[in-house]
Amino acid sequence: MGTEALSGERRNWFGRTVEFLRLVNQEIKKITWPTWTELRKATVVILIFVAILGVAIGWMDWLFQQLLVVFVARSF
Repeated sequence: MGTEALSGERRNWFGRTVEFLRLVNQEIKKITWPTWTELRKATVVILIFVAILGVAIGWMDWLFQQLLVVFVARSF
């Protein structure tokens, strides 16, 4: 399939577009879509991970602010 572009056969844009959409349809049929249960579980895991990461970044921001701004500023 990848060598078709190199074969020298030239088709108009409409023929190339139709062929592209036909190939896209073939590839979409190969996809294994998740079930609603799997999708819900993955979404919950991602939301929990993002919340934990947000808290960790917020805590590090507060800590570095205390170390670098409050304590260093007081020493000068």
